[in-house]
Amino acid sequence: MNIDSTLSLDQLIKPTQRVLDLASHKIRLIDRTWNPSQGTPVFTVQGKYTSRGWTEWTQGFQYGCAILAFDGTGERDLLNLGRDKTRQFMAPHVSHVGVHDHGFNNLSTYGNLRRLMREGKIERDEWELAFYEMAIKCSAAAQASRWTPIVGGDGFIHSFNGPHSLFVDTMRTIRILGLAHQLGHVLMDENDSKISLLDRLIAHATATAKYNVFYGEGRDSYDTPPLRGRTAHEAIFNTNDGRFRCTNSQQGYSPFTTWTRGLAWAILGFAEELEFLQAINCTAPQKIFDHAAIATADFYLDQAAASDGIPYWDTGAPNLHKLVDWQSRPADPYNDYEPVDSSAAVIAAQGLLRLGKYLGNAGTRYTAAGLTITRTLFSPPYLSESSEHQGLILHSVYHRPNGWDYIPTGRKIPCGESSMWGDYHAIELAIYLQRLIDANQPYYKFFDS
Repeated sequence: MNIDSTLSLDQLIKPTQRVLDLASHKIRLIDRTWNPSQGTPVFTVQGKYTSRGWTEWTQGFQYGCAILAFDGTGERDLLNLGRDKTRQFMAPHVSHVGVHDHGFNNLSTYGNLRRLMREGKIERDEWELAFYEMAIKCSAAAQASRWTPIVGGDGFIHSFNGPHSLFVDTMRTIRILGLAHQLGHVLMDENDSKISLLDRLIAHATATAKYNVFYGEGRDSYDTPPLRGRTAHEAIFNTNDGRFRCTNSQQGYSPFTTWTRGLAWAILGFAEELEFLQAINCTAPQKIFDHAAIATADFYLDQAAASDGIPYWDTGAPNLHKLVDWQSRPADPYNDYEPVDSSAAVIAAQGLLRLGKYLGNAGTRYTAAGLTITRTLFSPPYLSESSEHQGLILHSVYHRPNGWDYIPTGRKIPCGESSMWGDYHAIELAIYLQRLIDANQPYYKFFDS
């Protein structure tokens, strides 16, 4: 990646505001046209959001977009939209025992509403605050109950694929366990035994660092230098004896290549958890988390992204070789061979910025990279400036192996469309930058200081 070390926060003030202005328009547009009986908006087809009946993992992003847009613009109707729809539709996500997506759905809604109330951006109401906190506590306990023990007394929160499955995605959803722990909550089990949500967060992240992240240390025939920091979407375990069996991939090309959105989830997830552990003075897993965060960030910058910081959907995508020197030039979302994934870029950008801030003077490379990627994303051809297109960030990919993404007429690969998670993380990135630019605003984080 070609990192612009001269780029400053001030240079992103206008692009950040532009993103928030466009987001506000598109959120209202979706709300006017979307029928909730159709399910949840997932990705766009010809500029219109459509659903995909797999899980409703994007509903919290839908309403979270409105809440975050209010945070960035102060437009009260967006707050009312996000708050009312959270109350109306999000309760099933709180008690959902079949998914690993609790941090996505419920911190994007209940968590952001609670944060804004505590910051004074929403008028304080003790009963409403208690409502948000109860939702967060119950959601965290439901997620923590999806527990698979493994050898050595450790374990992980298994994905919706079943108890054998450890997804790298979950690194960003487990943060809800951290906030619930701060709120004094525990998971109650048989014989009234109390299970620490913090312990489960740490154990899960440690398992992810061990089994989903590779360090160029010969774990398999493909784990060789300089490929330190690549990730596997899924790690598979024998649930009879708790032993690791192999890597796998649901949304990537193979178990031995890196699905770049999974890589981005790891970068952001580990960076946020490092911030959280630092805030609560928990140092025990710091070395493990540092190692994983830096390795994945380095792999993204050195191996996974094109020169402008935008990755293709998988580092081993089968036709990527036809692009020849793709790493030495800006990504081409309109090529004939493999799609880029802007949603991976927008997730990674926030992770790199957080990691850079956490590392201080040692993190300037990551900070500069995060700003460089942001500049790319917050302008065409990635920023959707059309008032008719419901998406905010273009050239996002959902599930390439299943062929779920729309391929426009005359094109050979998916391009020109948006995803609900990509749009949410773009707005979240804008809020994060807005808070960095304005030192009078609290630092944007999921936990309590």
